[in-house]
Formats: sequence, C-alpha cells, structure tokens
Amino acid sequence: MTDNFDDLIQDMGARARKAASRLALATTEEKAAAVRAAAQAMRDNSAAILAANAKDMEKASDLPAAMLDRLKLNADRLAGISDAADSVAGLPDPVGEIIKQWEQPNGLKFERRRVPLGVVGIIYESRPNVTADAGLLCLMAGNAAILRGGSEAVHSNKALHAAIVEGLESVGLPADAVQLMPTQDRGAVGAMLKAAGLIDIIIPRGGKSLVARVQNEARVPVLAHLDGICHVYVDGAADPDKARDIAVNAKMRRTGICGSMETLLIDEAAQSFAPDVIKGLLDAGCEVRGDAKIEQMDDRVKAATAEDWDTEYLEPIVSAKLVGGVDGATAHIAAHGSHHTDSIITEDKVIAEKFLQTVDSAIVMHNASTQFADGGEFGFGAEIGIATGRLHARGPVALEGLTTYKTLVLGEGQTRPD
Repeated sequence: MTDNFDDLIQDMGARARKAASRLALATTEEKAAAVRAAAQAMRDNSAAILAANAKDMEKASDLPAAMLDRLKLNADRLAGISDAADSVAGLPDPVGEIIKQWEQPNGLKFERRRVPLGVVGIIYESRPNVTADAGLLCLMAGNAAILRGGSEAVHSNKALHAAIVEGLESVGLPADAVQLMPTQDRGAVGAMLKAAGLIDIIIPRGGKSLVARVQNEARVPVLAHLDGICHVYVDGAADPDKARDIAVNAKMRRTGICGSMETLLIDEAAQSFAPDVIKGLLDAGCEVRGDAKIEQMDDRVKAATAEDWDTEYLEPIVSAKLVGGVDGATAHIAAHGSHHTDSIITEDKVIAEKFLQTVDSAIVMHNASTQFADGGEFGFGAEIGIATGRLHARGPVALEGLTTYKTLVLGEGQTRPD
C-alpha cells in the first residue's frame, strides 16, 4: 500500500512540477484572470458548494465546536472566500520584483529577483476555506499546489477545487497547477512528507498532533505554527473602556480561530478597572479561569491550574492573571506563549514600545484585538497560514511569503583572476 502512495505522489508531483514551470512564465494578467474566474465559479456554483458542505457538517456532527465552526460554510462565508480571491487577484505580483541591485568594482552587475517557490504541499484539517485560499495564493505567486484536506471536509474541498480548476482551464493554464489529493488515507500524508525533489515546501494547517507529525517526519522544508496561545496584556495605563472592549472581542468574536485570545494578563496597577474587564468577559458567556487575585474580582471566576497557562482552548474559555507590569507580562508570554499573536492595551507609548520590541511573536499589537491576526485584515487578500518560526516567512503568509529569490550576475566577459 505504501508503494501505491509513493507512486501517487510521484505522479502528482511530476504533473505539479510541469505545471509550475508553466506558471513561472505566466503573466500577472493570466494568473489574475484565472483567480478571478475561479472566484466567479465559486459564486456560480454556490448552491452546490453549500450542499457539499452540508454533507460534511452532517457527517461531522460529533466534532468539537471549534472544529465545526471552522468547517461550516454559509452564504456569507462563501462570499467572503470568493471576495478574498478577487482581492488576491488585484494585489501586486511579487514574481519578478527586483529586490536589490548593485555593482562590483570589476564591472559585474548583480540583481536579486523574486521567483516562485515551485511546488507547495498544503496539509490541513476541517478548513474548506484553505482549499480556496491556499490554492489561489499559490497560483497567483506562480506556484503549483498539492492540497491534502481533512476527511471532515472532503465534499466541500472537492466542490471548491472544481471551481479552481474551472478558473484555470478558462484561461488556458494547466489544471495540474492546483491538485487535490484523491484519498483521505494518512499514508498519502507520509508520502508527501518524504517527497523531496517533488515538493519544495510543506505547509500544515491543523491541530497540534498534525503539525507535530509533519515537523517530525518531513524530509521537505516545513513552514508551520503549532498553538495559537495568544495573550492580551492590559497595562495600568490602559483606557478602561478599550481594555474591556478589546478583551471581549479578542476572545469572543470567534473563539475557534488561532488568533483568539487564550490568556488575559492584567497589570497589578490596573486593579481599579480590572473587575470590569473580567465582568465583560463573563457577561459575554466566557468562562474565566483566574489566579487567586482574579478569583476575588467575581464569584463566577474559576480557579486556574498550571495547565491553563499553556492551553489553546479554542472555546469560550480564557485564563486570567495579574502580573507585575510590562516586565511581568513579557516574562509570562516568554514562558507560555506560542510566538503567534500578542497585544498590549495601554495609552503609554513608551511602555507600548517596550512590549512591541520585547515580545518575540510573529505578530505583536498595540491597542488592537488579536482577532485581526488574519491575512485579509493585513491587506493581503487572504493567507495560506500564520507562520510562527523565523524562516523563511513569519506572520500571515501570502503572496510574498510564497516566493523566494535568486541572484542574477550580469557580466561583460569578466574572468576571476588567480
């Protein structure tokens, strides 16, 4: 059976490599036309896509609420996916961009130019929007994509993929530029992870066990994040209304996304208005698990355990703790954070700058909800994921993050002396 998966990936990889060669030469207009045509195909086939998603939702009814929320499509969410695709088509094309030019005394001229990564493998769970976002971002950046979605979203993924293929073929680009894995067997994932030479980079989007497996087994470079343990720190110099409103939004707007606040840190100097922040969360339907001082602020607060500070709930639950100023907050984040997204609420610009410079996360915010940790909100149209490592892209990965560069050396007959 393993040999069959290897053969499958060998075939898909070879076809993707050929398609990537064609995409590398495609004009911005060709790629944008394909993306827009795919977006329109999603609109034209919205009834079929939503019906496919309804099948997935019925089959997955026993999944946790956070996964069901990620899986669910409705008319508004599907419109958002197609609108995001149109936004991607209108973004500046990074391929061919000259990053830097210089010349050496011997007359050699150098030019660093952006080029596509090549073939991108995306492995993801219960997120049908990733099929569209990842496939079309890869296409616009000149890459071929091999998509392996989770079994929870199999019908939704097939329907969205069909719209992408329709868009590609309508402008004469190869359908193999965006391929969807035809099997849900986990053996296919293993074959992807060792497909060095066929796949240039793997991007996982899913739970901790999936991402850990990818990072442990991959023989292909991986661009990934693990947990989204995001913090909001309310400083003593915070505006009380901003602190309450941002904390409630950061947790409760959508609890199942990776940018949802999981831990609330409050400056000991903010105790005069901290109970109002805690009350705002509780009144919004959030369970608060606090340290001893937070427990005293409201009878509804439950006692936090050591495990809570390292938990990504993805549910209406938050851990809360009093800390000793910005230094206490940054120390807690360094010990328990996941380098995803962290925010400070304060009117003191000096303290804000210290937080922004000290916290080692992919996204660090000032007076803003962590729910803005999304490529669309950054003006990227969509994102393929949020990378929390340091190589080669960090934060929301969109068009530029799906490129690398090469250096051109332009001579006039120069030879290097002994």
